[in-house]
Amino acid sequence: MSVIIQFENDDFLIIHKPAGLEFHGGDGVLNKLRINHTDALGVHRLDRGTSGLMLFAKTKEAQRDLSQLFENKKVRKTYIALSNLKPRKKQGGIKGDLEKSRGGSYKLTRNMVNPSNTKFKSTKFSSSELWGFVLNPLTGKTHQLRVVLKSLGSTIVGDERYNGIDSDRMYLHSYSLKFKYKGFEYNFEGYPIMGKLFMDNKAELLEFIGLSA
Repeated sequence: MSVIIQFENDDFLIIHKPAGLEFHGGDGVLNKLRINHTDALGVHRLDRGTSGLMLFAKTKEAQRDLSQLFENKKVRKTYIALSNLKPRKKQGGIKGDLEKSRGGSYKLTRNMVNPSNTKFKSTKFSSSELWGFVLNPLTGKTHQLRVVLKSLGSTIVGDERYNGIDSDRMYLHSYSLKFKYKGFEYNFEGYPIMGKLFMDNKAELLEFIGLSA
């Protein structure tokens, strides 16, 4: 699996990560990127099964400044996901602590010590039995969106850890990153290039993303 570079300037790279790649490791996304970009430095991460846009810095200074944007919630992140199960509510916010559960999984609790915070909207596709989700995580917790959708009763298609139905991949994708850096506004978007269900429902999902913007 190859890493696609969507944008590059003197300070950072935007890549399109395939589903199935870890961040670290000999065959991980960072090592693959460093074959031709030895200066690449991680800024944020995606789970192995999640595809989509990732940001890498090219200097230590850029890594520090871009990481601070994420830490200070100055990056608007939009993800899309598919589920075969109707959510308990169609839109709104989900907030609560994510606590470790069994075997490396997490669970959403009502505690608010260090809560995750996610905004979402959903739609039932007319052309299939699936539900589409547009998600805006306001925090960046481990497995956050996967656990949020499970809490709504809508586990992600292909998410084996959280009992999603079997599929060719996990249907969670980092669709867009929007931020201001050195006085410039950046808005990057990228639709999935892997996954039959993403392809089959592309027209309706893109329309819904536009309506949710």
